[in-house]
Amino acid sequence: MHQVIAGSQELAPTRKGRVEPERSAGEVASNGESLPVTYSHWAFVALVALTMILYLVRLGTRALWASEFRWGEVAREMLLSGNYFWPTINGKVYFDKPLGSYWLVVASAWITGGVNEAATRLPSALAGMLAVVMLVLLTRHLYDLRTGVIAGLVLATSFSFAFWSRNASADVETVAGMLAVLLIFASRGQRAGWWVITIWSIMALTSLMKGLLGFVLPILVICVYSCIANGWQELALHLRHGTLGERISWLTEQNRWLFNRYTVPAVPLAAIIYLVPFAVSLCNTGSAKGLYMVYRENIQRYFAPFDHRGPIYLYVYVIFLLMAPWSALLPAAMVHAHSSGSDAASEESRLAKANRFVLAFFWSLFIFFTLSGSRRSYYILPVLPAAAIMVARLFASDSRMIGKLTGLLLKVGFCSFAVLVTGSGIVLTPVQRLLPYPYSVLPALPAQKIFLVSWIISMATIVFASTNYSRRRVLLSFGVSSYLFLSYLFFVAMPAGDRWRGEKQFAKATRQLIGAHEDELAAFRTQPPVFYLGLAHPIPQYDSTSELGSAVRDGHLRWLIVRRRDVGSINVAGYAALSEPVYPWDSAQHRGNSLVLMRLGG
Repeated sequence: MHQVIAGSQELAPTRKGRVEPERSAGEVASNGESLPVTYSHWAFVALVALTMILYLVRLGTRALWASEFRWGEVAREMLLSGNYFWPTINGKVYFDKPLGSYWLVVASAWITGGVNEAATRLPSALAGMLAVVMLVLLTRHLYDLRTGVIAGLVLATSFSFAFWSRNASADVETVAGMLAVLLIFASRGQRAGWWVITIWSIMALTSLMKGLLGFVLPILVICVYSCIANGWQELALHLRHGTLGERISWLTEQNRWLFNRYTVPAVPLAAIIYLVPFAVSLCNTGSAKGLYMVYRENIQRYFAPFDHRGPIYLYVYVIFLLMAPWSALLPAAMVHAHSSGSDAASEESRLAKANRFVLAFFWSLFIFFTLSGSRRSYYILPVLPAAAIMVARLFASDSRMIGKLTGLLLKVGFCSFAVLVTGSGIVLTPVQRLLPYPYSVLPALPAQKIFLVSWIISMATIVFASTNYSRRRVLLSFGVSSYLFLSYLFFVAMPAGDRWRGEKQFAKATRQLIGAHEDELAAFRTQPPVFYLGLAHPIPQYDSTSELGSAVRDGHLRWLIVRRRDVGSINVAGYAALSEPVYPWDSAQHRGNSLVLMRLGG
């Protein structure tokens, strides 16, 4: 009979006939009572607290940038119009993402007092914290709480995961929903029950954030694991031998979590949860734009991409950037995970099954995103939790399980990390001594004393780990250093850099110049900074000089927002009344994209 994961243990029948996971001696006392709170429990509490600080402090200090404006402006216009089923930006429909992530921003506005930077980013920050907690609990089910806390630390302080948790998007929300589904499966296994309805509902809600990935990712991981749970040899045996019916029967039995009577009501319920917002939008507007965008953004983009065509090897190196600084340990973690997962001597052990689950988690998603025709670096954020578990196993595994190659790669990773941290001190040197013009006039490192203190503490942990090398000391060095540097980056450096970003200031200055003549403002070949302009009505946008000239001749326009590169082509009388600032180090493309406010007429 197929054996499955239930926590980190096999399922064992109780006297009453119920099925419960067996517990190790470290989890319950000999008399059956729970043991006192352990060090790992306090570490879990500390991890949650530190993650809250890292993800929430100064969350709304920086101005929105790039794609963040989508979530801020859509939510703002929803509140203005009262239509929560028709997302717009500057009055034009923008259904590239489902409605769920926009609704979360609207809900956050009730907490922050309006649609501002904090409200726009708060859903991602809360989802990031939830994902860290879900990963700890998932890893505890697979291995133990100590490993779970380490995995949570790795994920929480991986650069890209922390960055996107403090950024308005739907990616981290997708990761959190996926981990919730995997946690429920890991704790329940193949033994079907009403929990099947729960995970399908969670997948539907997750898919309302970014798209069908909310269904695809957890189903893919669970199905791949279910097929290899007892090892590749058993999979090959059943797929190579027997009749077609016997092979299908075996695959069905392996995926009993999917092929059961509870799935019958679960799938229609999930479909209803997912489709209701689109149906309401269709009824209110008569437009099926939302469903079309589901097809375009999820299916067409995967098989026949129209943008974001990165090379097929993109994620091979991108994952090292996304997971920094812990990625220095990723080669060692990969070797350790594969050597443990393929241990023939423990083919039927609970540990081997847990290892296979993590490998199925990592490789199924990595290959899935690699095969997609559309590739962007942050698309593989869902892979990071699996990588975090593998790194955590480096520190939590018994020393006898650490092979020579793994140990060597662990030392190489630590040495690389030490060199990187040591070399980062160079940023304290004045830039004019290091870089040629125009980069020599870059602003000085903000709050240098704070950076210096963080650097000294990090160097101290490296020396501490080097003088008496051990995995525990290496973990301490990585954890302290990554937390300190991310705190400096998010709390100090990035907010200080806002003074060199001009869009928010440009919008405020524009409001002051045009005064009450908001209806005389338009934009040419660009989307105006409507979020920071904060107008109650859309701003006309013109894409051709003929349309613009006609509007000017009709006397409807006095103010025009245009990109610097297009100023010479508007072909109407006027002058630049306001310009978004540019700096010597800005590229030619950035200069051309900067905004200019034209005063039209004589």
